[in-house]
Amino acid sequence: MAGAIASRMSFSSLKRKQPKTFTVRIVTMDAEMEFNCEMKWKGKDLFDLVCRTLGLRETWFFGLQYTIKDTVAWLKMDKKVLDHDVSKEEPVTFHFLAKFYPENAEEELVQEITQHLFFLQVKKQILDEKIYCPPEASVLLASYAVQAKYGDYDPSVHKRGFLAQEELLPKRVINLYQMTPEMWEERITAWYAEHRGRARDEAEMEYLKIAQDLEMYGVNYFAIRNKKGTELLLGVDALGLHIYDPENRLTPKISFPWNEIRNISYSDKEFTIKPLDKKIDVFKFNSSKLRVNKLILQLCIGNHDLFMRRRKADSLEVQQMKAQAREEKARKQMERQRLAREKQMREEAERTRDELERRLLQMKEEATMANEALMRSEETADLLAEKAQITEEEAKLLAQKAAEAEQEMQRIKATAIRTEEEKRLMEQKVLEAEVLALKMAEESERRAKEADQLKQDLQEAREAERRAKQKLLEITTKPTYPPMNPIPAPLPPDITSFNLIGDSLSFDFKDTDMKRLSMEIEKEKVEYMEKSKHLQEQLNELKTEIEALKLKERETALDILHNENSDRSGTSSKHNTIKKVLSLLSFADQDSH
Repeated sequence: MAGAIASRMSFSSLKRKQPKTFTVRIVTMDAEMEFNCEMKWKGKDLFDLVCRTLGLRETWFFGLQYTIKDTVAWLKMDKKVLDHDVSKEEPVTFHFLAKFYPENAEEELVQEITQHLFFLQVKKQILDEKIYCPPEASVLLASYAVQAKYGDYDPSVHKRGFLAQEELLPKRVINLYQMTPEMWEERITAWYAEHRGRARDEAEMEYLKIAQDLEMYGVNYFAIRNKKGTELLLGVDALGLHIYDPENRLTPKISFPWNEIRNISYSDKEFTIKPLDKKIDVFKFNSSKLRVNKLILQLCIGNHDLFMRRRKADSLEVQQMKAQAREEKARKQMERQRLAREKQMREEAERTRDELERRLLQMKEEATMANEALMRSEETADLLAEKAQITEEEAKLLAQKAAEAEQEMQRIKATAIRTEEEKRLMEQKVLEAEVLALKMAEESERRAKEADQLKQDLQEAREAERRAKQKLLEITTKPTYPPMNPIPAPLPPDITSFNLIGDSLSFDFKDTDMKRLSMEIEKEKVEYMEKSKHLQEQLNELKTEIEALKLKERETALDILHNENSDRSGTSSKHNTIKKVLSLLSFADQDSH
């Protein structure tokens, strides 16, 4: 009895201790997750849980976003989740997105999952036209997106129409030209075919390296008014603060880099930007909503912190991640090299097999032809032998008839015919008998010669038969396949050794692998510079090619602004990776001279 009461008390106390929970749905760029959160959890507890689930360590770029009355907001780390102005209807939904953008994606984004999430987010912003992208650049970006999804181009697999269901270009670009979907696919595929050998993470990084040069990349825009009440746009990004005309989001009227800002503050709805140079006037502006002011301040603080962080030595955690990323990259590169070698060996084996099969088929055909020739030779020999026998018998018969005629002539000569008429008749018969005997003798001689010729033909036929049998014997005894265990040729000293054991491949890394890998990386750098120069030429060619198909009346204000900027400066990008590469190429050319 006492035990039962104690058991019930223990159960009831356990029930009371269980914390109350609520359901949260987290939407990432490519998945949805649900978690049970405790009522007391703060934003950091939920954020850390999401990052652990994703395996994400570069957490400083991301945040949990939600919407309040058409205004974007971010979950605060030090505030309880349910204390935010979010819907209390479960599941409570947050979007896990990049809040801050790197200055240089290739240098700063270390983890593959980080690169992938940025790639998906930037791609969506370009397709949704939240980031303006020129038509020729959008085709190039689409080709890298296809490489990331489909891997290497294979004409036998990726046939015409395989991109029909893919969203790869902004609708603005599609509507701007008199081009069919097939024409766009043809141009995308032409570039896609050139990306052979790039893994998914490499293709996504190439996409980001090009996208980060776009003017609207990573910029958060806010409607503001200056002290005079003029409507403007404030842009906040990784480089600083920018003031835009509302009709021109590409080119700022004035910019305040983070390293030139002394202080940013706001009171009520008014913001104040104090430049480091005291000679420059303080810039003041205000926005209409308090929530927007708080968001602007959050983004300013976060971007400035990352700006300063980039200019300091990497933390131990970042150093470890970069070291792991380098090791992982080296491992993947060696793995790709190993797979490439295996593929090459497999293709060589298949070629060897096909060649052996071809040779075997050829030898079978030769054997068949030899058999047929042998059969024809045997048939010819039999016919000649039969004809020779018949001719010989005919010659014997003619010789016998000639002898009989001779006997008849002798008999007629021996018979005495007394009368002249009988004598004349006898002489005529004798003459006829002599002519007949002469003809019979000639025919006998001709038949004898023919029999000799047939015997000679028979000997030649038997000789041909002997040669045919000999050739057939040589073909049937010739080895069909090369030796199964040839002595392998010695490998060059700088090639990694490997051993095939059954169906598995044993691969040993040596010190020379790392040296060779370093040389290959240097080689890839040079190749990348050359490809970048080629890429710029291709972009210009594509722009020229499709210019004739452009519908000028459909150009947007941003298209016109972009073209004007390009005409003035030759380029309209902020960082312009391609321009940097081209300048490096020209500098290298000067050094070589």
